[in-house]
Amino acid sequence: MSTTDKDGDAPSKEIELPESARRFHGLYRSDLNRVEPVSDAQILAAIHRAEVHDEQDDASRADIAAHLGFAHNSWTTKRLRPQIDALRAAGRICDVRRNGLDLLALTAAGRRALETAQSKGAAILPESPQHRKWRHSRTMAEDRIDGFREALRTSMAEVGVLLDAEQAPSDAWFEFGKRLSAECKRLGSATHCLFEWAEPDDAGADVDEVLGRRGVVSWDSDYYGH
Repeated sequence: MSTTDKDGDAPSKEIELPESARRFHGLYRSDLNRVEPVSDAQILAAIHRAEVHDEQDDASRADIAAHLGFAHNSWTTKRLRPQIDALRAAGRICDVRRNGLDLLALTAAGRRALETAQSKGAAILPESPQHRKWRHSRTMAEDRIDGFREALRTSMAEVGVLLDAEQAPSDAWFEFGKRLSAECKRLGSATHCLFEWAEPDDAGADVDEVLGRRGVVSWDSDYYGH
């Protein structure tokens, strides 16, 4: 999975996203700037950090832009291309083809050059994509967790009424089962994002072993019963 985890990518204009996804994309994109001059060392550092966070030996141009703090678009690609070409010609990066994608990777010479630059403090990068995802997920969880609690509390009260009914129809129970499952998942996700998700360390990939627990973009989607 990409270090940007696709959550920060601009959605297709043809797809109508749920509110939670629009909110997250808006927060994420607000951090990204127009491309500006960066050093060769910063480009090498961006490729390396993308490799580490993606747990791969290469990086996409979108990931490189994200680690440099730039919006990924044709103008960014055009502005960075001369430096990337020069680094390739110097033997510090190389082209890699994986799963049909044209990617970039550091060579041994590139890693040595990066280590030298880092020792001099010359390879400073902005906030990483995985840290942005953590920060914005916390913001969204803080904004919505009380609403999730109230929704679940209301549903539990309605279940109590259903329990007291002499003979509730089976369809009602199945429908409440789906509703309660979705509301518990939303509240569990928000709880994790706000109270349990530790701040990522850029030295390694921030990967959650529980599928979907950090899926804030899906809170208002069919996955959660909408």
